[in-house]
Amino acid sequence: MDPRFSLSSRPRTSELDLSAHIGHHHRHKHDPRNVADTEKTSATVSGGSKDLEGLELEPLYVDWEDGDRRNPVNYSRRKKWLITAMGAFFTLSSAATAGAYNLGFGTMLQDIKATQLEATAGLSLYALGFGVTPLITSSFSEELGRRPLYIGSGIIYTLMYLMVALAKNIETILIARFIQGAAGSTGSTMVGGTIADIWPASERGIPMALFSVAAMGGSGLGPVAAGWIEMNPHLGWRWIQWIQMIISGVFFCVVPFVMSETRSPVLLTRAAKKIRKETGDQRYRARIEDERASLRELIYISCTRPIYLLCNEPIVMAFSAWVGFAWGILYCLIESINGVFTNVHGFNIGQVGSVFAAMPIGAGIGWLLNLYQESLYRKYYPVRGADARLYSACGASILFPIAMFIYAWCAYPSITWVAQAIGIGLFTTAAFVIYNGVFSYLADCYGPFASSALAGQSLARNLMGFAFPLFTTQMFDALGYRWGNTLFALVAVAMMPIPFILLFRGPTIRRSSKFSRMVMEQQAAAGK
Repeated sequence: MDPRFSLSSRPRTSELDLSAHIGHHHRHKHDPRNVADTEKTSATVSGGSKDLEGLELEPLYVDWEDGDRRNPVNYSRRKKWLITAMGAFFTLSSAATAGAYNLGFGTMLQDIKATQLEATAGLSLYALGFGVTPLITSSFSEELGRRPLYIGSGIIYTLMYLMVALAKNIETILIARFIQGAAGSTGSTMVGGTIADIWPASERGIPMALFSVAAMGGSGLGPVAAGWIEMNPHLGWRWIQWIQMIISGVFFCVVPFVMSETRSPVLLTRAAKKIRKETGDQRYRARIEDERASLRELIYISCTRPIYLLCNEPIVMAFSAWVGFAWGILYCLIESINGVFTNVHGFNIGQVGSVFAAMPIGAGIGWLLNLYQESLYRKYYPVRGADARLYSACGASILFPIAMFIYAWCAYPSITWVAQAIGIGLFTTAAFVIYNGVFSYLADCYGPFASSALAGQSLARNLMGFAFPLFTTQMFDALGYRWGNTLFALVAVAMMPIPFILLFRGPTIRRSSKFSRMVMEQQAAAGK
């Protein structure tokens, strides 16, 4: 239920609010004599009765029983990890596709007669598609389910490799890159919501960290392979696309057989429809069916809820600016590493690709730091709640500008290239911790609206990813590599207080906004 709307078609608040509903209605299990084993399920229903004239019936709301294995929260650990791994691989693939594209510029520009700026627009448009599309898909996934979007977007995502590989001009490539980014965005924003669907908050840290490793590590793994493919005179930029298409195609052939639906209200809706069909009793309903808006309002909510959260929720706003800036720097690195290591250190394209290995190494270090963060979270969660997610993020806010200063002021031919690679690795570690902390924190704070909160954050993050590469070359031409990256480091210093403020003032800030306050009230009512 979107707290911005009060629909006349909804039942009374006492019927919709879970805690009030339990006290208002008599809850009982399906009577096998009446339901005739229609569901063969352990779902329960909230009772109803006729009005005085016997014409209207209160709904019997279908709900999960404690321990029901069809409730996504109660999936086996093996199934949860399989779903998490599938989502993380999609994230890895979509991140690798962003950076691998750039390493093929050498042969691409010769082949299709494009300029450097036109080719760079392909990186930016990929990020733009990543940011805009979740405005629609995230909320639809919350209303209609995750699985259909995974399958549909995966097919489109894979086909766009084919379109790029066969392209004869830069216009075709740019169109394909935007569409591919739009489809690949499912591997970014929706995976966070999927993890929130199946893992309780106390166990969500490591799955979210795996997701973040995929996002950050993939940004480096793609270029590592692409650099050496580009170096091979028999392969070149088109084979960068062909090889990725083969891997993606095999993966998405497996997805329909492995990826289960994780959106609990969608599964309850299906259960209620099945009971109605098999019994003819129209009282059986899922609560979301009475909370859902009309199609027009649903489309409006889907398109505006992420923007509303981004513009009105202080937590989403602050974290979006912070992680968005880090993401913009990441795309600047993807665009600029080639020039830095070619011009300053005399690397060839294969060696440049190898430098990107610093990114997955940095992400791996971030993963290890997350294990410590998880111990802190378990220790301090009873006292601080969701804010206990932010300890490592506070450290990352300090590491971020330090890494940028190292990368900036080691850009001399007389200083070993390893120093700049260390700067890249430390930056990736900081960005990983920031990224993981933001995703975990927003998932905890916004619960059923996690995908919309993450989509709003993704919009800001990817708009910066779209914009930054377009001015990177010009900025470094004007300021040089050292002062250009110093400028980024100084902005990072200005953003250092953000996680500290939320760590110490988080509950007060969350209570001041509609969505986060609503989730806090629901969690309190449920005794979490």
